[in-house]
Amino acid sequence: MIQVESLSKSFTLHNQGAAVIPVMRDAELTVKPGECVALTGASGAGKSTLMRMIYGNYLSDSGRIWIGGTDVVTARPHDILALRREVMGYVSQFLRVVPRVSTLDVVAEPLTTLGQEVEAAQARARELLTRLNIPERLWTLSPTTFSGGEQQRVNIARGFAHDYPVLLLDEPTASLDATNRDVVMSLIEEAKMRGVAILGIFHDEDARTRLCDREIDVTRFTPVAG
Repeated sequence: MIQVESLSKSFTLHNQGAAVIPVMRDAELTVKPGECVALTGASGAGKSTLMRMIYGNYLSDSGRIWIGGTDVVTARPHDILALRREVMGYVSQFLRVVPRVSTLDVVAEPLTTLGQEVEAAQARARELLTRLNIPERLWTLSPTTFSGGEQQRVNIARGFAHDYPVLLLDEPTASLDATNRDVVMSLIEEAKMRGVAILGIFHDEDARTRLCDREIDVTRFTPVAG
């Protein structure tokens, strides 16, 4: 479901004399339906950069990123937006939402955007918020006022509201207590059983051991100086 071929990326530092910094060269990986693959490597090795290229936030210099039958590298912007709505979910470490929108609507939005009735979408949102231990008294409030751990759980609920065939997960269990960490891992296991292709960054070694079928060390794609 995810196929990365000969992917390379560099950044140009325009405020430093247009210096070019190569960060990744000839990256290759595959994630099959029902498989969870972990990206590993030291901080700065390119894990988040690779995830952002797959999601279409960063444009690669060369190579291909196939999500199903769509190449993210060459896809038009509206095709990437459609891919994000229907096929590829992304749970980042940070919740970015419009202020004053209720938590219930934030979690339900991926479903209402696809045309699902508001009542059904909110029912799914309630189910996830309850499971992730977000108190009902908070559901009508904006999650921008929540603690970091609460915002993370709202972000996870939003990411799992729609049954995306592909999920990108950036540290989904970070900063969670043991109870909520177990809930999140159970959600990921259930997604695997549904046949979801999952690519994630898991610094939590126990989470990697429990969830991941394989690990890919991205330092193997780090360009060699010289």
